[in-house]
Amino acid sequence: MKSGGFLLGGLLWLILAPWAWAENYTLAGDMASEIRYEMKQQITTGDGVRRITLSFVVPKPFHSQTYRQEIKGFNLAFEPKPQESKTSTDPKGNEVVTATWTRIPAAIDVSLSLTALNRTGLSTLETNSPFPYEVRDPKLREYLAATEQVQADHPRIQELSARLTRDARTKFDATQKIISHVVDNLQYVTPPVRYDALYSLESGRGNCQNYSHLSAALLRAAGIPVRIVNGITLNEPFDINWQKGVLTFKMGQGRHSWIEVWFSDLGWVPFDPQNSQLFVSNRFIRVEVGLDNNDTKNDGLVRWSQAAEAKTKPRLTETINATFSRDQVAVRGERQDYGPKNLLLTPRVKAQFTQIALAAPPKPPQIPDKEIIKRPFNIPFVFGNILFPEDVDFAFPRKTAASGKNQFEMTKNFLVETAEYVTTKITQYAQVAVLDRPVKLERVGLALKKFGGDGWLWVDIFADEGGKPGKPLATSELVDLDQLSLKPGYRWVDFSFAKEGPLLDPGSYWIGLGFTGSPIVNWFYTYGKPVGPIHGTRYKGVFEADWSGALSYEFIYRIAGLTN
Repeated sequence: MKSGGFLLGGLLWLILAPWAWAENYTLAGDMASEIRYEMKQQITTGDGVRRITLSFVVPKPFHSQTYRQEIKGFNLAFEPKPQESKTSTDPKGNEVVTATWTRIPAAIDVSLSLTALNRTGLSTLETNSPFPYEVRDPKLREYLAATEQVQADHPRIQELSARLTRDARTKFDATQKIISHVVDNLQYVTPPVRYDALYSLESGRGNCQNYSHLSAALLRAAGIPVRIVNGITLNEPFDINWQKGVLTFKMGQGRHSWIEVWFSDLGWVPFDPQNSQLFVSNRFIRVEVGLDNNDTKNDGLVRWSQAAEAKTKPRLTETINATFSRDQVAVRGERQDYGPKNLLLTPRVKAQFTQIALAAPPKPPQIPDKEIIKRPFNIPFVFGNILFPEDVDFAFPRKTAASGKNQFEMTKNFLVETAEYVTTKITQYAQVAVLDRPVKLERVGLALKKFGGDGWLWVDIFADEGGKPGKPLATSELVDLDQLSLKPGYRWVDFSFAKEGPLLDPGSYWIGLGFTGSPIVNWFYTYGKPVGPIHGTRYKGVFEADWSGALSYEFIYRIAGLTN
């Protein structure tokens, strides 16, 4: 253990990690973009609606040590025009536009547009903010409050927060310990059963709201002010160059929740607790802030009153588009030999902290001896990243909730379509699967969505060579694209290996999707790496020999067969 002093570019550790590898990257560089953002909604009002109200929050400029946002040309238009319209500022400083119709049309069209000038600067930060620290400013103390979704006063939250931060002497030390715990102990799934911090802690699962609520609860329990931020993420990818190639990041395009943490010497600083601290990328558009996601619900809120005998309720469709008229990204990363098991990005930080060494590396899976191979393969086996929102129509994701007698509301949700177009003739994709036992392969399933085209699909299995796809080992039977439904949503498509029945020893294997013809198919992915290693999703150009590109997310797959 090392302690004390001011050290550069590190995360701080309280508990010895049980793993031997770290995925902590310190970053340096700059991201600057000019983004034309457009959102369109159509609300079909249904029958018996007597009054309907829509509200939107006007994105504001925001300046922090690492992320800056300027907004130009904001425009919000309704067709037909509302009978009432007003603009107000809520207690958290959000500017809210509210439009109400008392003469109810069959449909309401909404068009929102703006230009965002976003910049993320990743230079070295220096912070001496002490921990613990008494917060006296009433405006800041408000962001220490426990809420229905951020249960900072719950005994389990308080005990874990105290345990994680008991040796911390700086706010950075305490904050990164909490964020690192969340990164390593919460798995991204959508949609979760609940969104509150306690559910997140107990289940270990959740979406962006869960990451934000659990992080906020643990930080507030430690006396650190945190506010919840809602906004939009854009699906324009960006690259981080590091010692072993390129790591590509991409978010789903849609609504997102993250946090901002108060430092006495840095001010409010954004964190995305899914994989970053002290910054968010310039692919984020900041819209609304509050105590939790119940508090930050004005943007995109639909409320109405309706006759008791009404048979249908309003429905909403929403599309989001963004064009990058200017995009300059130059970011380099350095992988550290300490830090969380799951991916965490941070600018270089000059701060006092404690660093604890990692354990010895685990041994790789061993090739089974001859006696094990001779045993009959008769035990069913399924392995992979298998959690995804199956059969969900992402164009109609919102749910209706009662808010009083014959009164209802639809709030925004955070269900985003995360997928890669993988039947392109320019880029090839592969996903690793690490087996800890011998498997007689029968089939491989992928979470796919067909948009159109024609042709055939198949799956290739490759050996692992230095953490990348190597020698081809087996090829599945062909799947005719006509067999896939055009119905909205993602579903399992199984590729059969029944004829070959290849025997796979323990180790790493790569799944590659092959195609012929002109299919238009997306492969669903999840944020982070719930199942495999951080560099276990690869891509390359079709004319390139080296799979040097790595993706930060993990494709949804399952391997099925028999083991012994």
